[in-house]
Amino acid sequence: MSGFLIHHAVAHWARIAPAHAAFRMQGRVLTYDELERGSNRLAHALVDRGVEPGDRVGVFMYKSLELGVALYGILKAGAVFVPLDPFAPSARVRSMMEDCGIRHLLASEGLMNVLAELPSGVRPLVYGPGAGNGVDTIPWDEMTGDPRRPPDVPLVDLDLAYIMYTSGSTGGPKGMMHTHRGSLTYARWGAEHVGLTSRDRVASHAPLHFDLSIFDFFSTARAGATVVLVPEGVTKFPASFTKYVESEQISVVFTVPFTLTEMLHRGAMDQRDLSSLRWILFGGEPFRPGHLRELMLRLPEVRFTNVYGPAEAPSCTCYDVPLMDEGDERPIPIGTLSANSDGLIVGPDGGECGVGEPGELCIRSSTLTRGYWNRPELNARAFLERPSHGPFPHVYYRTGDVVSRGEDGLLHFHGRRDRMVKTRGHRVELDEVEAAVAGHPEVADAAVFAVPDGEGSWTILASVTLRDRSEATGAALLRHLREELPAYAVPREVDVARDLPRTTSGKVDRTRLKELYLNQETK
Repeated sequence: MSGFLIHHAVAHWARIAPAHAAFRMQGRVLTYDELERGSNRLAHALVDRGVEPGDRVGVFMYKSLELGVALYGILKAGAVFVPLDPFAPSARVRSMMEDCGIRHLLASEGLMNVLAELPSGVRPLVYGPGAGNGVDTIPWDEMTGDPRRPPDVPLVDLDLAYIMYTSGSTGGPKGMMHTHRGSLTYARWGAEHVGLTSRDRVASHAPLHFDLSIFDFFSTARAGATVVLVPEGVTKFPASFTKYVESEQISVVFTVPFTLTEMLHRGAMDQRDLSSLRWILFGGEPFRPGHLRELMLRLPEVRFTNVYGPAEAPSCTCYDVPLMDEGDERPIPIGTLSANSDGLIVGPDGGECGVGEPGELCIRSSTLTRGYWNRPELNARAFLERPSHGPFPHVYYRTGDVVSRGEDGLLHFHGRRDRMVKTRGHRVELDEVEAAVAGHPEVADAAVFAVPDGEGSWTILASVTLRDRSEATGAALLRHLREELPAYAVPREVDVARDLPRTTSGKVDRTRLKELYLNQETK
């Protein structure tokens, strides 16, 4: 299909196949016609309440059919949607809203207790019956506005579509700005690579604030297929997830290796008919080859693709994985550059690396972020300019990932250049976690580090010293951190120590802390 804005796909399929399911969840269905009409009404309601083109509108919602209406309604109003994790600590949500200047918010009714802690000036809109407390509610059957067409707002494909926050190295989250054009490039790549058709049912396993969800929503809509929303409770239990795949006849899944490993070991796969599955994409962290091979043997008719790309430049490389030989534990390549992407591998001296030489991967792509919201100093560090043969330089994003290119042209991932790690598919800046630990009033000094967990991911750990006369315990500090950080970023342990090891320059020696921990584990 054609269309230069994300929501054009919905209008297209509402005309071509109005009764086809756009979204499914636990037996409920939202057709493309219902999605088109509902999002048009919501867009008019937002404009009537003062939303203007370019405004950031928060999406603070649990998974539901209304979530699809919210996204497309915001886009049709000319605004920018900002996913907010409904399970994150309220302080973290508040900091994102204040940073991004969010004045309007779409929230699930079940989150009413959090709304009282929102920044002043925010106007929450809540689906469902009136809830009082000054909250502006929009019952589905009372939304006004023409359901046949969206508001007439000026938009071009270079306008922002969404801002997605990720862990930040300065002690707070940072927002990545993505345009309609970049999102459509991502959607087109996904739909074409997997060969999506209207017959497909695509699982939306990832939460909205995780960039995998952009494939789930927009690649699926481009093909006129059906998004099957996986309830949060189901995502936490592997056996429930495989049962959901079976009952909903899901054909395509894009998730993280941790989920697939859990599905393999605890998903009761031998009790399920998973014949509807035809393609599994995974990304976010390395997948242990032995686990992947075993899963491929259990699902011989399914194709598997390793998708690489930071949230700043999603899906810039990929690798369709062939069945590996038994005992082959070589890391799985991240593949070759995707269509409309270009890459450099840069060494410490700024020069390009040759074949087999590791260096930092720098990417330019039409999926590339426009930069970080309200972070000019970070933007200056994150992008690399190289001269071109034309009047404008080429601008690359510095991924911070160390890779090398093999003789066959395949890219191989070696690790991180900075202090970012992947844990259970989530990207975490250790400096952000450390800032939260050090922020406790009884902590004198703090160090956060990560060790391999043996499953291809990382375990986060912390070590602290306390202020004089403090009797705080590691357990008490963990309780504090659960109020400050998302669950995946909370250290597994906080060790209270008398002293922290130091380098000759007086800095905390995190490498030594890691060595001490690993040595202790091997005894």
